[in-house]
Amino acid sequence: MTSAPQGGALKPNQLGVPAIVFLVLAAVAPLTGAIVVLPLAIGFGNGGGIPAAVIIVAVALLLFAVGYAQISKELVSAGGFYAIAVKGLGRAAGVITGLVATLGYNFFVAGALGTIGFFTGSVVMPALFGGFEVHWFLAGSVLFVVAFLLARAGIHVSALILGIALVLETLILFAFVVVVAVRGEFSTAAFTQAFSPTILVGGSIWIAFLLVATAFIGFEATALFGEEAREPRRTIPRATYAGIITIGLLHSVVGWAIVSAVGVGESQQAALDSLADGDLTLDLLDSYLGPVVGAIALVLLVVSLFAAQLAFHSSAARYLFALGRARILPGWLATTNRNGVPERGQVVNLVFALAVAGVFALVVEKDADGNPLPPVLTLVPVGIGFGTLAVMIVQTIAALAVVAYFRKAADPRLWSTLVAPGLGFLALLGFSIGAIVNFTLVAGSEALYVRVLPWLLVVTVVGGLVFAGRLRTRRPEVYRDLDEDLERFDAADPVLTGAGAR
Repeated sequence: MTSAPQGGALKPNQLGVPAIVFLVLAAVAPLTGAIVVLPLAIGFGNGGGIPAAVIIVAVALLLFAVGYAQISKELVSAGGFYAIAVKGLGRAAGVITGLVATLGYNFFVAGALGTIGFFTGSVVMPALFGGFEVHWFLAGSVLFVVAFLLARAGIHVSALILGIALVLETLILFAFVVVVAVRGEFSTAAFTQAFSPTILVGGSIWIAFLLVATAFIGFEATALFGEEAREPRRTIPRATYAGIITIGLLHSVVGWAIVSAVGVGESQQAALDSLADGDLTLDLLDSYLGPVVGAIALVLLVVSLFAAQLAFHSSAARYLFALGRARILPGWLATTNRNGVPERGQVVNLVFALAVAGVFALVVEKDADGNPLPPVLTLVPVGIGFGTLAVMIVQTIAALAVVAYFRKAADPRLWSTLVAPGLGFLALLGFSIGAIVNFTLVAGSEALYVRVLPWLLVVTVVGGLVFAGRLRTRRPEVYRDLDEDLERFDAADPVLTGAGAR
């Protein structure tokens, strides 16, 4: 039986490992990664060596997860990595992390609105309804309202919907992999070539690592659902491991199938040749599975994007809830509805995303010939690109905070609290620096307003430091209590210990 939520409490005992993994994998959007991210990584990165690059990134993230698993046994909070930063690096670092994460997730949802609006209104609907097109802002807004209503109904409803979407899009990718295997293109020679050191470091391996790392964005959401999980000390670490391993296996196998289908040695040029239309994976799905399945894959791409939007919408709302509860943001955000959902945070995220997308819908940019640019060239680089960079930086801060927390506690477990998370921190730091240096590549746009976006993070960091200083001097009770609600474990609480989670 689940306990009823209180006015400012998320509903506990809602999510087991499978539900949280569904939430995480839906945010990662495997089909979107296969269609959008992997071809970019193959083309700009290391070509046929992309399967090995995916595995290396997954190992790096698993190293971080080793330390994260240890700190999650001592901490549960809807603040996610904000809470970890407070524990390990102090209140000021927590404020900065919380603001960067909140900004990043909210921008990510705005970008997702543009993506799903474009593919639904300008690609799928014309293909299915004889050229009938719907403006991207209208299509995206309607779908986002649907996501909002689903999220408002409760996290268990979101997990169910996301699970269904995840299964459907994964089945398409699995079918593609099976057909490639049946045709014998997963040969020993192809395996040896794709995983050889020469191919791995061919092209730009660091760009490959960077782009592959963006395909894992979303795994960190496990931290946000601790207060709603069953047996969180076990559930959250297991869900984190399961999420990273599943993402790594899926992307590496699908990446291997893609490069095997077009030829390991020729895959980089094939990916570059298809960048203009972004149709490498879609063409392969159509060729290997038939035009009917290819059309279904196009529809499932929208389903995948919707699932990611719903997952990131839920994550953004929980950061707003946590920062409202800590009184960093207005306290009225720390209120839940009767389903235990941070509804006010969801409303803020909905309004923010609609407002940002609305600006791009009203101020229409045009190309050199005077044709209006689609949102995938304007809004999406701002939302998805900036959100990706912000989340990477938050992951990096959290990894450092894990090491700092256990070093301050003089924990004797060197592997799980120092070596593994320390290596994970170095890898995430490298990914973050790479994302800053190559931000226009991550964002997919060279526009001036895209190039200056990383400076918004600098402003957020400086603003967070100033705000933390003002809290310490003018509202010392708020500053002192920033970490008061972080310790959520109670030995007598059957929900947290697992005795009541049956």
